[in-house]
Amino acid sequence: MGSCFSGAVEQALRYIYYDLRAGKGAEGLGILEEASAAGDGDASCILARCYCGSQYVWSGHDFPEDDDKAVALIHRAVEQGSGIGVLVALRTGELTPSLEKKMPFENLQEAFDSVLEKAESGDAFCQYTVANSYFWWDFLRIQGKGRDSFSSEGEYKEYLRQNISKCEDWFWKAFRGGMYFAANNLNRYYGQGDEDIIAPRPELARDLFKTGAEIGYPIHQWFYAEALEKEGRFEEALYWYKLAAEGGQLECWYCVGSAYENGRGVEKDLAYAAACYEKGLAQKKDTGKKVGCANCLGSLYYEGTGVEKDYARAFRLLTYGYEHNTKFGVCYLGKCYFRGLGTVQDYVKAREFLEQVDWKNREAFYMLGVIYGQGLGVPADIKKGVEYLLKAEDNKEAKAELLKYKKTLFGKWVRR
Repeated sequence: MGSCFSGAVEQALRYIYYDLRAGKGAEGLGILEEASAAGDGDASCILARCYCGSQYVWSGHDFPEDDDKAVALIHRAVEQGSGIGVLVALRTGELTPSLEKKMPFENLQEAFDSVLEKAESGDAFCQYTVANSYFWWDFLRIQGKGRDSFSSEGEYKEYLRQNISKCEDWFWKAFRGGMYFAANNLNRYYGQGDEDIIAPRPELARDLFKTGAEIGYPIHQWFYAEALEKEGRFEEALYWYKLAAEGGQLECWYCVGSAYENGRGVEKDLAYAAACYEKGLAQKKDTGKKVGCANCLGSLYYEGTGVEKDYARAFRLLTYGYEHNTKFGVCYLGKCYFRGLGTVQDYVKAREFLEQVDWKNREAFYMLGVIYGQGLGVPADIKKGVEYLLKAEDNKEAKAELLKYKKTLFGKWVRR
């Protein structure tokens, strides 16, 4: 047995929360599944959180999301006698009167006290759970009190202030002990205060993510790097982006790759940038940063910069980016279809993409000029085709194509 929980639960907590950089989240999930099935209520509670998405567990674990399974597990945790299960069920609105009757505690205070004891013994998850009970006012239901329990509004507010303010110390203990989530509520606590009971102290929130970064939380290293980048401190930002990426925050490989591709805070290195983008593609979910990696790597493969030219790979990557609502690759995709590079030649699709190019691109204008002037996949429109060719200015192919047309005495463009 562990000092606060069973040995299985303590090992899983370490893998899932306290040591993110170990990369053993999947192993921790398996441990919880087995322990929960064997009747460990605490395992059922933590397992439920694992299925609730990034609001409850680090996105770097890439756990599947299943709300129905999570609800069933938190109910099981309560019935199996987990104190943290009771408090989490209360916090998430799942502790109905009928479920409360099924818990093997005399009352909510007894369940809370069992968690408080573990928090005082040093467990960060319990410290975070206790802090939330104060922060979100769950202590009212736990203690069975309300406005009617006090003789005056002032007495009631003082009671609220004394309880709510207890969250601060517990959040800090949890934060330093391995629960990076605690910083989110500390940030809100300091930044917004709580109604007219707790005054805001935004200055205390200023360095929260820096502190988290220094503790070693990959997600806070990412946030801190973004703040540094906004301040123009590119070398420092790159340092933290790299640490975050290497720690499993795969979104940050895009940021590292972009820095090396553009020489921002470091000497340009397109080969290394390509390698970073490749690593960023390992994300299981279609995040914006994964799409960015696909787009940037696709452009490098098309141009043959940093990697060997590969039109087929470029086409696949840029198509993925386009399918996820970015216009970054429309010009490249238009060129691929126009010239049959990495895909079959298709002038209809080429026009579809090239007409989405809303910036000055002479090669795109040349190709649209050819499509309209020659009537490739569209009714011929020589006037429109020539207009595009003229917009292509000094593009050599466009100049050669223009020689195929002339103006009549009446100013109409016709084919020679």
